Amino acid sequence: MCGIVGLLLKEPTLRDKLGELMAPMLIGMTSRGPDSAGVALFSEPVDDGVSKISLFWGEGVADWKSLARDFSAAFSGKSQFTETGRHAVLQTATAPEDVRRWFAAAAPQVYLLSVGSSIDLYKDIGAPAQIVARYGLDKAVGTHVVAHTRMATESAVTPAHAHPFTAGRDFCLVHNGSLSNPHLVRKKLEPLGITFVTDNDTEAACRFFEWRMREGDDLTTAVQRGFSELDGFFTFLMGTDKEMLIVRDAFACKPAVVAETDDYVAIASEFRSLAHLPGVRHAHVFEPKPEEVYSWKV
Repeated sequence: MCGIVGLLLKEPTLRDKLGELMAPMLIGMTSRGPDSAGVALFSEPVDDGVSKISLFWGEGVADWKSLARDFSAAFSGKSQFTETGRHAVLQTATAPEDVRRWFAAAAPQVYLLSVGSSIDLYKDIGAPAQIVARYGLDKAVGTHVVAHTRMATESAVTPAHAHPFTAGRDFCLVHNGSLSNPHLVRKKLEPLGITFVTDNDTEAACRFFEWRMREGDDLTTAVQRGFSELDGFFTFLMGTDKEMLIVRDAFACKPAVVAETDDYVAIASEFRSLAHLPGVRHAHVFEPKPEEVYSWKV
């Protein structure tokens, strides 16, 4: 079991309440995933030429201030660290690959969780309520969110194995289910230059879609190609800076429910995580059909 959560706000006046609306959804999925949780928040993009990079301090006592000084000494141009405990968001005009190489050499205890213009990523071990409180996620502001509660069944309980998984810029994926052929997918993609950072089966799906979009597919086309390449049971929920997308496998045995109103689209593994949302009583509520791709634009 795992729990998936998604919320896209159509009504701009609700964006100040994104975290307030999302937090009960995530906590409501605790019984489906008590060992770790993660949240990808999408908000207004940063300026052109600037990247927003989410970081996690994996071991030892986090000292972002010293790291910020070292980073500024290594790279010219303005950069900004916004820290929350073990997490920090770096805004910088330095190329993401240069940033990645610098951290690998200068601060290997720091993991790059996401790169983009709109996405901030938080994930950690512990109960969902603890993670919401740890990072103040109930105060989040933005346009949409993709989140997950994990019950580990096939790989370790670590922050790196928690969902969402990311690839490229402003793209994330969460998964309820299991894939039977992640090693074959990995064996196919690594010679094509796709790099993996864990042994988690969900990362195989994320990297597959990364590869297809690199080859020119839009996300919907990439997902449709995945029906013949990704073997197993899955409900995938994905987010980019422009859309939120959900798809289930041909058997659709992993639960998902959608509630849509004029103000929002909300998704969860079970309806009880949606019951607190305003106006949900009058929402269009449905279960996604097998192998049908549902997408909503921001």
